[in-house]
Amino acid sequence: MRPWDGIISEDEQKAYRAAGFGKPTGMGTRPALLIIDVQYRTTGTVEKPFWEAIKEFPTSCGDVAWNVVRNIQPILALFRDKNWPVLYPHVAPKKAYDGGRLAAKVPSIMTIPEKGYEFVEEVAPVDGDILVPKKQPSAFFGTALTSHLIDVDADTLVVTGCTTSGCVRSSVVDAFAYNFRIAVPEDGVYDRSKVSHAVNLFDMSEKYADVMPSADLLKNLSDIPARKAAT
Repeated sequence: MRPWDGIISEDEQKAYRAAGFGKPTGMGTRPALLIIDVQYRTTGTVEKPFWEAIKEFPTSCGDVAWNVVRNIQPILALFRDKNWPVLYPHVAPKKAYDGGRLAAKVPSIMTIPEKGYEFVEEVAPVDGDILVPKKQPSAFFGTALTSHLIDVDADTLVVTGCTTSGCVRSSVVDAFAYNFRIAVPEDGVYDRSKVSHAVNLFDMSEKYADVMPSADLLKNLSDIPARKAAT
């Protein structure tokens, strides 16, 4: 059963099949991992149900985020083992001049304490990982991400993090526009809305990315040779 079953009707799914959408594109041979916005502001510093978690950070997604963190961990471990590049698009602490339309739409985003912007320890960056601060939802918009991906010679992006309906989806759409192959582990991304999570996974699966359980993704990645260490 897929995350969108019971939310996207069978007739609607058949309509996409009839139009030829949803075909897998497969993996390349040079994957890079994006871990988008997995910071305490979206998880909370301690695993708690949603309504408890937002008492600490109003932008927290609660315990669903921690479930995903546990699913990202083995993906990250495989990337480290195979010497593949790991990149962290993330929101930097907000300054007054960073407001823009987002602050007008979501004022609480401007008052997150510094702790909220720290990376979640379980999947935090290490020396050699690439940090990509961003101001907008897409990890590509106004950042050096494309340049970094060219530098590491990536042809496939594994996209994890949050939120499914926001920064993940917009980054996937832009990655597609740059002609990268894209894989999204359906249990490796999270959202505060179950419906938005499911609908956006379905949309990405039909148009832009190969969406699959993380267990299937790990199997596919295991068949790709490791990258040789730089000499």
